[in-house]
Amino acid sequence: MAEGYALNLPARVAEGGAGAVPAPLVRVDNPAVVVEAVKLADDRSGDVVVRLYEAAGGRATATVRPGFPTSCASVVDLLERRLQDAPPHADSDGGVHLSLRPFQIVTLRFARSTPA
Repeated sequence: MAEGYALNLPARVAEGGAGAVPAPLVRVDNPAVVVEAVKLADDRSGDVVVRLYEAAGGRATATVRPGFPTSCASVVDLLERRLQDAPPHADSDGGVHLSLRPFQIVTLRFARSTPA
C-alpha cells in the first residue's frame, strides 16, 4: 500500500507562506490506517479536517495526533457537519483514539488553538 502511494502520489513540496508548517501535520500510530486528506475546513473557521480510513481489511485501533495545538476534536460527516455521536476519546496531548471497522472512513475536525 505504501509503495503504491509513493509511486502514484509522490510527495509535493510547496514554498512560501506566513510561517513554518510542522512536519508532519498529522501522525497515526497504526500503518493499517491511512491518512487520505488534511485540509482546512470549508467554513473558513481555521479548523483542520483530517480524513482517514482503515486500509488492510480488518478491525484496527489507532491514535491520531495532530502536529499543531488543538482545543478539541470531533467526528464529522463528509460535509464537515458534526455527528451527534459521542465525541472521540482524546488524551491530554490532543491525540484522538479511534476503533475502525474494515475499510471504514472517518473524518475528524480539529479546532486549532493558540499556544498559551
